[in-house]
Amino acid sequence: MDRHVESFLEMLAAERGAARNTLAAYAADLADFAAHARQHGTGPAGAQAETVQSYLRGLSAAGLSARTAARRLSALRQFFRFLAREGVREDDPTELTESPKLPASLPKALTEAEVEALIAGAETLPGPRGKLAVAVIELLYASGLRVSELTELHAGALRADAPMVAVLGKGGKERLVPISRRAREAALEARGTPKKPSRWLFPSRAAGGHITRQAVGLLLKDAAIAAGLDPERVSPHVLRHSFATHLLGRRADLRTLQVLLGHADIATTQIYTKVVEDHLRRVLEAHPLAE
Repeated sequence: MDRHVESFLEMLAAERGAARNTLAAYAADLADFAAHARQHGTGPAGAQAETVQSYLRGLSAAGLSARTAARRLSALRQFFRFLAREGVREDDPTELTESPKLPASLPKALTEAEVEALIAGAETLPGPRGKLAVAVIELLYASGLRVSELTELHAGALRADAPMVAVLGKGGKERLVPISRRAREAALEARGTPKKPSRWLFPSRAAGGHITRQAVGLLLKDAAIAAGLDPERVSPHVLRHSFATHLLGRRADLRTLQVLLGHADIATTQIYTKVVEDHLRRVLEAHPLAE
């Protein structure tokens, strides 16, 4: 591995606490660029703007998606900024390189009827697993929680006198989210009386002491199968998308939705308006005078 790339990865791990999978992704992207740079007679740290641009053109010619190209350019930008900060080079060859235009990524929401069917399917799962599945679905869908926010809910988070719950979102930002009576009751019933005290609402034997993202995903897949839904269409993120899409469909405003979802930028929230617009267009196309 190139020594400058190695130093960059060490910085990501030490200063930013990058996860193992993140480091592996950066290492793979930079190794691919390094191979391209060597074909142009230089190492990755010495590459010029034309080498970066020819690399991106090569990705497009190879049929890689704009999203993949954008991710690799982001890795290169961070790498060259690190080199500039360390005094290895004075310029940034990615500075004038435009990011590939990404296609709008539309959420694949479930219908309201499918969400109800999913909950009914969860109720048929045997024993405590069924109660836990119902609680997970209710919380994800009724409050738009991220899966990480769900798994890290504290044991005392859900109180009858507190309709709002503080959750820790992306970037360590705390926000208040409403918890419906139905979701609260389902969660408390699923938790029951733990065999030993735990700080988590949904304790487990996992290393973190609470239910894992993977366990939540498996619960949803099982509930989907029981409901007769395609399990590939159901995930924690899909339920969050469904929460947002259904609220907009019932005339919630974007600012409120932005706060509920914990989006730092309202532009992130605006993608949901396209989903609702598409739905309204399909409804109007069915009108007898539409043609």
